[in-house]
Amino acid sequence: MILATSELEQMFLAELTAELGRPATIVGIDEVGRGALAGPVAVGAVLLTTDTGPAPEGLADSKLLRPAKREQLVTEIHRWTPGVVGYGSVQDINEHGIMGGLRAAGMAALAQLPVTPDLVLLDGSANWLAGPDLFAGDLPPVKTIIKGDQQCTIIAAASIIAKVERDRVMSELDGSDSYSWKSNKGYASPAHVDALTRLGPHRHHRTAWHLPGVRHE
Repeated sequence: MILATSELEQMFLAELTAELGRPATIVGIDEVGRGALAGPVAVGAVLLTTDTGPAPEGLADSKLLRPAKREQLVTEIHRWTPGVVGYGSVQDINEHGIMGGLRAAGMAALAQLPVTPDLVLLDGSANWLAGPDLFAGDLPPVKTIIKGDQQCTIIAAASIIAKVERDRVMSELDGSDSYSWKSNKGYASPAHVDALTRLGPHRHHRTAWHLPGVRHE
């Protein structure tokens, strides 16, 4: 397993501090639930400043970690530095598409942070935080980082807290037992698709999508 490192984020932090003439603040952002058939999309945001201590050991892409390890790391992350999770609702996704849902979640996460960052490090190659829709708002500069959850501890940490929180939400949604959301977290498992075929979509499904097992006129 590839563990996240801190060199790249520390480089950005040092460069910004020198440029601004004051201690800089950066935030790592990652999303969870983009490809699910049901439930909200979640975006984690984790803060890093010049005063932040060393990251917890073992940070990595949340998908590569066992659930018990993710739960352990969430506790350590919150002791280490501020980390928050924002959500884009099923309604956001159905009305504005997955990018609109991601922007809603990302802006909600940024709004919860104690300070406005000088730079956002965003996992992936596309800046889905920026856009012309009503969720765009005022954004700090954004730098996309391909495989960011391998290259930045704060992006890996963001993916972990978002994964743990969204998994908990999916397990507690009404309809979870019928569609096996406790195990599949809203993704297209055989049990989930079978339930869609038998029961049709629930109010928590992304009905604007072409859902498997559902007849679309």
